[in-house]
Amino acid sequence: MKILVTGAAGFIGFYLTKELLSRGETVVGIDNINDYYDVSLKIARLDQLEGQKNYIFHKLDLTDRANLEKLFTENKFDTVVHLAAQAGVRYSIENPHAYVDSNLVGFVNLLECCRHNAIKHLVFASSSSVYGANKKIPFSTSDNVDNPVSLYAATKKANELMAHTYSYLYNIPCTGLRFFTVYGPWGRPDMAYFLFTKAILEGKPIKVFNYGKMQRDFTYIDDIVEGIIRVMNHLPQGSVSDGGQKHPPYKIYNIGNNQPVELSKFIEVIENCLGMEAEKNFLPIQPGDVPTTYADIDDLIEDVGFKPSTTIEEGIEKFVT
Repeated sequence: MKILVTGAAGFIGFYLTKELLSRGETVVGIDNINDYYDVSLKIARLDQLEGQKNYIFHKLDLTDRANLEKLFTENKFDTVVHLAAQAGVRYSIENPHAYVDSNLVGFVNLLECCRHNAIKHLVFASSSSVYGANKKIPFSTSDNVDNPVSLYAATKKANELMAHTYSYLYNIPCTGLRFFTVYGPWGRPDMAYFLFTKAILEGKPIKVFNYGKMQRDFTYIDDIVEGIIRVMNHLPQGSVSDGGQKHPPYKIYNIGNNQPVELSKFIEVIENCLGMEAEKNFLPIQPGDVPTTYADIDDLIEDVGFKPSTTIEEGIEKFVT
């Protein structure tokens, strides 16, 4: 296949591209390489991929409609995996316009390109944050998700609605993936596990929000990539019900470890791997944060036969190393 990976300099995009190339696929990667976090990390990821057979990278912003359309016209992609987005719950409170430009304007530009270029499958990144203030756990894709508590979450929910509309109107097979707290080597330096490890090594105190009582369904990067690839090869099917109602070729999956870990336990695992104790500064929960995330992955297991299996101890040890 010829595959477009957006956000190819990002954490998940880098790992996915590397794995697809190892499987003999042809990959075109795009990224705007913005400075939300250390650009040198993004460049270092791209350097790992440079010169590989069947791979080309373009620095391109999704809001650049003309050049995005040109890229699609020239390449004739089979599949698009859309991972580019302005990430971060807390940052969305300070910089709302960045989320509108990237996650809304950029996404509709991408949908238009898929529509006009006969894309066989669009797989796009959503987020566990869409579950917002939901009290029922584990989180199921059949749950109502109309209660986002951050603008980031609202833009991800909007992406799901936009993709559903295009799938309905133009019969584009679309699959959305709600990722649950992805971690691992080469990860995002704004994430808690990265900040904690760095601070402990430097002998600095760490900020422990919600007094360490938050729970997260931490999911190791290799499990996320395997889940994406399995889903890429599983096209959602449209149908028409007996009553004549059209169901588009559209599907949403959770990809999570199906095993939430309390923040205090998570810190303990990092301490054990480092052989050092953290100096902890306990703080209340921050605006936009949710107390618990927990993925119901029954659909993922049933449809593509995959269940993430990396334990928090295994994953953190690989990251720390």
